[in-house]
Amino acid sequence: MDTDDQFGAGRSAVRPVRNPRVRRGGARPRGGAAHVTAPRPFGGAVVRLFATAAAAALTLTVGQMTPLGPAPQKAEAKDDKQVLTVAVAQSVDSLSPFLAARLVSTSIHRLMYEYLTNYDPKDNHAIPGLATKWEPSADKLTWTYTIRDNSKWSDGQQATAEDAAWTFNTMMTDEGAATANGSFVANFEKVTAPSPTKLVIELKKPQATMAALDVPIVPKHVWEKVDDFSKFNNDKKFPIVGNGPFVLTAYKADSYVRLKPNKSFWRGAPKFDELVFKYYKDGDAAVAALQKGEVSFVSGLTPAQAAALKSQQDVTVNDAPGRRFYALATNPGAQARDGKKFGDGHESLKNQKVRQALFTAVDRRTVIDKVFQGHAVEGEGYIPPRFSPYFWKPAGGQRIAYDPAEAARLLDEAGYKENGDGKRVGKNGKPITYRVLCHATDPQDKAVGKYLQEWWGKLGIGVSLDCRDNVSDPWLAGEYDLAFDGWSVNPDPDFVLSIHTCAALPATPKDIGATDNFICDKKYDELYAQQLAEYDATKRAEIVKRMESRLYDTGYMNVMAYPNAVEAYRTDQIASITKMPEAAGNIYGQDGYWSWWSATPAAASESSDDSSQTGVIIGIVAGVVLLAGLGAFFALRRRATAEDRE
Repeated sequence: MDTDDQFGAGRSAVRPVRNPRVRRGGARPRGGAAHVTAPRPFGGAVVRLFATAAAAALTLTVGQMTPLGPAPQKAEAKDDKQVLTVAVAQSVDSLSPFLAARLVSTSIHRLMYEYLTNYDPKDNHAIPGLATKWEPSADKLTWTYTIRDNSKWSDGQQATAEDAAWTFNTMMTDEGAATANGSFVANFEKVTAPSPTKLVIELKKPQATMAALDVPIVPKHVWEKVDDFSKFNNDKKFPIVGNGPFVLTAYKADSYVRLKPNKSFWRGAPKFDELVFKYYKDGDAAVAALQKGEVSFVSGLTPAQAAALKSQQDVTVNDAPGRRFYALATNPGAQARDGKKFGDGHESLKNQKVRQALFTAVDRRTVIDKVFQGHAVEGEGYIPPRFSPYFWKPAGGQRIAYDPAEAARLLDEAGYKENGDGKRVGKNGKPITYRVLCHATDPQDKAVGKYLQEWWGKLGIGVSLDCRDNVSDPWLAGEYDLAFDGWSVNPDPDFVLSIHTCAALPATPKDIGATDNFICDKKYDELYAQQLAEYDATKRAEIVKRMESRLYDTGYMNVMAYPNAVEAYRTDQIASITKMPEAAGNIYGQDGYWSWWSATPAAASESSDDSSQTGVIIGIVAGVVLLAGLGAFFALRRRATAEDRE
């Protein structure tokens, strides 16, 4: 799961720059979309049959075109090169996949490195990545992955199972290397590579995410030279060795990231000559650049920006259900796993009734109608409705409805009553004013913040908006009271669930943990362990919903909205591009590399002849028929993340 990267739709980089995840997540990208199904165990023969058929289908579809999607032309004209330029609102936190948490960073890592598995852009089920197949032992404690023999690192060396084993073992033994994705390997007992094409992972107990390990696999021969994973950002030597569809060739902090096609990528090289992620601190500036043709793509549009672009020639606006949530998170008291407290969060927020009172005084409907202007769905549970198996809604009597009178009653009951001036006072006798951390460039944060000042002001509580370009420092230090929060959720929700466990807390106050906002709740942890070990998809989904219910009732998180993915691209530069899910999904921040890998330059599209298009169509039909047949046989699942973290 990965933390979000949006210009306006929701929380931009409000998520701290630590690990997420997601994500992620994820999300990282990490990674995510439409419908999620939990991972399932596979028998050896079944897996081999699926892998063979899936590979054939992918050869017919993915291999025949830049399939799975198509897209752009060139926002930059350099020596007649076709350059796809993507405007981003987040700066890269790290180019190390062991450290990165922001969506922009994890999205880039998906382009640079292969994961063991990927997610089908149509429905998010797990498909081959670096691994061509995977199967568990009878007791589900040993998983064997077959590593493809046609993946090479960009320096010419073969990618092998040893690279994957080294990546996981490093995360298992080095706390710094576990920063971003440590939750994925916490249950690993042993990882070995008996041969170049065989990876074996032994577990302490069953783990349902084994087809959804959103971990970039790195080249051992490059990374084993790193001395300190907690400090190495992978941003000094270029090009960076990878085996994904793109090779990162240049980077300048808070400015740009440049990538070129990996000509030896096993699935086929991308169509554009170069892919550039260009940083814009201001969303309006990014939109202006799109209008002038200086960039090819912009995401995170505000309602006003989207409306203006819809009437512009050569611009297409994509407004689809998103994979993220927009929330208000409390600081219930920053703490480390060693039991030491730190930070300066307001003591009243440790009280569950106070947290519930604050959220009872938030009018979600107004947030949807006035702030997002209808480009979002009213929030409730932790997982967006796009992931239907895990989507949860509170029962009638459980639902926190907008009720200022009830909010006042809860505050009185919790002992935080009004003084003679109508101000709520803390235990120290001073009027309560909450610091709400927000992103300086995020219009949604600021708009919702003004409503909070109005709503909570009527309760006798002050609100001070602390809007910053860098929210990571105060967040990590626990120096805030509440914060606008948001994650891009992956098809498999494990990562975004893991960031609220006690294990995600930093080891000591000096360390960086994977926690989102310092939640440590034993009942939640018990449920997390149960869902992780549950292979039955239906049963696992029910446990996840109980976790969402627990988060909702404890009042640590108030999910206000599920924003749409509102983005736009120039059709005179991008001929076609793959959404995820393909029917109605997002382009930026996918659980995979489909959008940018599939993107077809407009000029290239115009020069395509009918015969080549016919061949592609035939290949697609054949692949679809084959996969459809398999679909009747298999109900695979997909993962996510991240990436977001997210």
